[in-house]
Order: sequence, then structure tokens, then C-alpha cells
Amino acid sequence: MENAIIVKDVTKIYRLYDKPIDRLKESLHPFHREYHRKFYALNGLSFSVEKGQTVGIIGTNGSGKSTILKIITGVLSPTSGQVTVNGTVSALLELGAGFNMDYTGIENIYMNGSMMGFSRREMDAKLADILDFADIGDFVNQPVKTYSSGMFVRLAFALAINVEPEILIVDEALSVGDVFFQAKCYRRMEEIRQKGTTILMVTHDMGSILKYCDKVILLNKGNFIAEGTAGHMVDLYKKILANQMESLEEELARERQKEPGPAAEGETGGQTSEARGDNTAEADVPERGGLAADRNPAGEIKPKLMKNRLSVNPNRTEYGDGRAEIYDMGVFDGRGNLTNLLLKGETFTICERIRFHAPIQTPIFTYTIKDKKGTDLTGTNTMYEGTDIRPVQDGDEYEVSFTQRMTLQGGEYLLSMSCTGFEQGEHVVYHRLYDVLSLTVISNKNTVGVYDMESEVKAEQITEFGSMKGIR
Repeated sequence: MENAIIVKDVTKIYRLYDKPIDRLKESLHPFHREYHRKFYALNGLSFSVEKGQTVGIIGTNGSGKSTILKIITGVLSPTSGQVTVNGTVSALLELGAGFNMDYTGIENIYMNGSMMGFSRREMDAKLADILDFADIGDFVNQPVKTYSSGMFVRLAFALAINVEPEILIVDEALSVGDVFFQAKCYRRMEEIRQKGTTILMVTHDMGSILKYCDKVILLNKGNFIAEGTAGHMVDLYKKILANQMESLEEELARERQKEPGPAAEGETGGQTSEARGDNTAEADVPERGGLAADRNPAGEIKPKLMKNRLSVNPNRTEYGDGRAEIYDMGVFDGRGNLTNLLLKGETFTICERIRFHAPIQTPIFTYTIKDKKGTDLTGTNTMYEGTDIRPVQDGDEYEVSFTQRMTLQGGEYLLSMSCTGFEQGEHVVYHRLYDVLSLTVISNKNTVGVYDMESEVKAEQITEFGSMKGIR
């Protein structure tokens, strides 16, 4: 298969100066003394994109995603390395790139078309489609500096998508538009994808990555981590988000050690852990049972804590009378990985570890999931679920797990948990943690409202006689 883009050993180094005067001192120093330190935005990056592929680049902020797109489009030059592009490129980078803010929308359309190599007559033929897609009305005759961010991205995307590019490059730009325009853009991208256009996209929307990408490239702090199909790369990305670099390196090492060949390539080519049937969570399983342990500097055995591998809210609110202590907590995805990132539709487990500092007759363990506004969305407890906890004594420890299916829509949520009880008819809080963990749900299909009813849809044509087609 012919490649549309080849990136070979690309490095991008920026010089960072502590003070503005240091730049001048360095340029004038007779012995060429350096006053800067080097920052590697990209470090020896190599990958290729085949013609007709839709490829996503993912990674945390500062990974170099936007930098490599700018180098591919020619906005930036690499410090070293080489980029080869085979085909006409239409790029939608950060808001404002390639537009003259004093020109009107119409003038920017023709100016950008000229920069892409189109004649005025060719742009005349495309103008109606561009304006129809942008749908910004008479504002197209106003200077773009008067546009809202939503209008700006409408015009920019309409231009990028309607010049029939061989390669379309998109960098997070669609996050600015409203949900209806985003849906319109993705439908159009799917259309040109079916026609064989190569698409290279950077986004933090893992739902789009899972739905559209044939291949995904994972970066971290300017370094290439791995490439493969979307499911597997999202699994690895979740480890980076949860700061599980040791687990990530172990998994990559296992994959590198596999024997080459069709079977091995199929396994490492990006299938999800679940599809591969392997045990990528091997290191996590003992921790769920509370058996894994470390030794502290004094040589004493100390149990590992799940929360140390998750993103825990440092500003959480907690209170209680102190007779119980939730000293550890974790969230496990469907493959047994500790993570703050869950896929919509998968089974996941919330785990709490509680230590008691006094006898309690009937403790109740709870969890609640809220939205960012603080609205309770769902939750349960051991009393609701009919799980009776026998009386506990001072020094007892319990691990309680809640396993369920994630049906919330894609988005950001907050997890709270507590240990409570009833004494002489009064509700007592022994320990409560508000908003202790964040949860990010990734979805490639959101419905209306807070959660998905998981509807099964069936549509059949009704004949003129009033009966279902195919049914007698």
C-alpha cells in the first residue's frame, strides 16, 4: 500500500530562556556560551500513514501532537528528521491558522484556495458548497475578526472539507462548534473517508478515535510510545492518564518479546485486551485481592494502595466520627485495569477498603456518581443491594466491591463513597469522601439525557395494506 505521509526520525527542539536578556547575551557572547536549555517537543518520531487510512494521534497535553501536525503541514520546520507528504493537503489546525483576520469570509475563502493551488474559477465552482456547509449567512461578507469562535470554525471546516483534499488534517478544531455542527462535520468526514481521502486527526475525544480511526499513534512527552488499532491504543493511553508508566512499559516489553509472524502481529496490531484474550491486567489482579505488597525502607512489608495509581482529588471533602476509615479505593475497567477512564457499555468495578477503629453493629458501604455540577446521577449501597455486613470489631478491615455496567453518557463525572450506619434509628456517618475520584466515560454513541436506555431498534416498512413488509 502506498504511503500518504512518512515521518522519519523527526525531532523538534525549542530553546528555553529564563530571562529575555539571556537570548541577547547568548547571541553576543564571544565564546558562544549557551544561556538556554533544550526542550524536546518531539524526539526522534517516526511513523507512516497509508493512503485512504484514517489515523488518530492521541496523548496527554504536551505530547507533541499539534507540533507534528504543524510540521507535516509545513507550518513548522523540524530541527532534524524528514517528512514526506504525497498528495494535496487541507489542514484545520488551531483557530485562526491560515486566515487574515481583516479579510472577509469570502476573501479568506479565495485566499486559502489560491494557497492550495486552486484558480479563482475553480473556487467559484466550490463557493456554493462551502457557504452552504458553513451556514453563517451574511457574516460571510464581514471581517472574520468579528466572528464568534463557532462561526469561525464553521467557515474553516467548510473550506477544508469542500476543496476535495487528498489528505485532511484536523487538530481539535471541532471541539469549538456546537453538537449539531460537530455531527454534521463527522458525517462529511465519513463521506470523504469512504471516497478514499486520507485523514489524520488529533483529538481528546476517545469516542471519535474508537469510531473512526483505522490506526492510532500514541505519544507521550514528545516520544513515540506505540501504534495499533484504536481499542488497544486507548487501553495504553488509559495507563498514561493513570500514571501507570511501569505497567505500560511492562506490557510494551511483553509485546516486543512476542515471536514475529501473522499470529503475533495480529495480537500486537491493536486489538483490545479483551479481544486478544490475554491478561494485560496481570499486575493488577493481585492488588484487587489485597495480596500484592512493597517493602518500605525499613524492610517492612507494606500493602500497595490502589489510589496511588489513580487521579485522586487533593481537594476532596471528607468527614465522619472516625470509627471507620476508607483508606484505599480503586476503579477497575472490564479488563481488570486500575483506571479513571471507562468505556461506555463495559462492566466496571468500584472497590473500597475500610479499616475500623471501633466496634460497629451494621456498617453500610456506599458509592455515588455525580456530574460536574454536583447532581447525584446514580449510586447504591450494601443495604440497598441486600448485602448484610456482620458486626465488625476494632481493627477489622473490609474490601467491598460494586460491579456494574457503565451506561452513563460520555463525559466527566465525580465519584464519592462512604461508610455509614444506623444507630437507635439515627443515621450516622463514620467516614465519607466527597468527589474523591474523577471518572471519564468514553463513548462512540451518546443518546439524549444522562444515561443510555440501551434501546434495541427495529424498523420495517409498512405496506399499503397496513401489514409489515415480510410479515404475513
